[in-house]
Amino acid sequence: MEEPQDVHSPLKPRKATPQPGEDALNGHLPPGWQSYMSPQGRRYYVNTFTNETTWERPSSVPGTPKSPVSQKSSAVNGYYISGSPVHQLDSGHTSLRKPSGDPQSPGSPAAPRRQSKESSLTINCVTFPHPDVMPEQQLLKPSEWSYCDYFWADKKDSQGNNTVSGFEILLQKQLKGKQMQKEMAEFVRERIKIEEEYAKNLSKLSQNSLAAQEEGTLGEAWAQLKKSLADEAEVHLKFSSKLQSEVEKPLLNFRENFKKDMKKCDHHIADLRKHLASRYTAVEKARKALTERQKDLEMKTQQLEVKLSNKTEEEIKKARRKSTQAGDDLMRCVDLYNQAQSKWFEEMVTTTLELERLEVERVEMIRQHLCQYTQLRHETDMFNQSTVELVDQLLRKVDPAKDRELWVKEHKTGDIRPVDMEI
Repeated sequence: MEEPQDVHSPLKPRKATPQPGEDALNGHLPPGWQSYMSPQGRRYYVNTFTNETTWERPSSVPGTPKSPVSQKSSAVNGYYISGSPVHQLDSGHTSLRKPSGDPQSPGSPAAPRRQSKESSLTINCVTFPHPDVMPEQQLLKPSEWSYCDYFWADKKDSQGNNTVSGFEILLQKQLKGKQMQKEMAEFVRERIKIEEEYAKNLSKLSQNSLAAQEEGTLGEAWAQLKKSLADEAEVHLKFSSKLQSEVEKPLLNFRENFKKDMKKCDHHIADLRKHLASRYTAVEKARKALTERQKDLEMKTQQLEVKLSNKTEEEIKKARRKSTQAGDDLMRCVDLYNQAQSKWFEEMVTTTLELERLEVERVEMIRQHLCQYTQLRHETDMFNQSTVELVDQLLRKVDPAKDRELWVKEHKTGDIRPVDMEI
């Protein structure tokens, strides 16, 4: 039974304006049938009672076309209509579907490959959705600028010669953070030296004998002034000692084995990436083998048809079995590739979230000990609080999430996550 078509489908003009000669043609059609011209210049016929559409001129029996469109595949304006079931719209009209690619014969191994090229692409052995047909992807942590969402792609290095993985960029940031932490400890060490030297000079000056012969009440005031220098020297010595134990030492000792741990982490992800690359190589090899088997089968079949060879049916069957086996091998290789990519994907998410946590922990630790520095500074010299007030204000504004957002915006390599490769 023929499929009804939408009155506004590509098979039917919105305004049923007859073409030249159509009035005469319509006069010889069965009741209810009208003749129209497609945009490609091909004549077709529509039953105004049933909305049936056909390329063939209807027979003399009303409502019975010779060859309904639903019995064979036809193309109009780039749309394909076939005998397969169609989806009905609310109005009862037929919904046409846009083909994803050139029509292929049923079971043709080449059809999935062509679709794969259109729906995805592989970059450095990682499969991503194709930009032209990419479905919308939700971020894993949409409310945050998280590491796990923005470092899936590789990028060129500073020289533009080699590529660097997004994960390696994250590792470099972690190692840079460790180096910055070490340099901060060195800075505090220099501050300690200055405090110790300053206390030493104050203590020495307090013992100076100048004006020691002054007498009376003025002499007492002068002696107290010199003693205050000794008291101040003691305060600065305590300050330097606390800086060493409460600021410098924690900064130096925080994550002593960090580089070793990061190296293990790097090797783990790199091994998974290498495994993925080997699986991709196997897929490409299987594709090539399948193509060769298909060509061999096609050639033997053609030779048999034109009798250019004495190829027997048994040889044809053998070639067909090899082609089928090659197709099975390709499916197996693609499945193994997708498993490897899935494992890499899971480890990337888990590990990048851990790196994110470590970075927050590092920033919070440094913020805490710099706050300790300013507190000790306040206790040491209440008269010079203004010199560290700005430092206090900035420390209160330290925000690891904002720091991460700014850094990610500058260094991100791509927010598109990988998808499974299709056969």
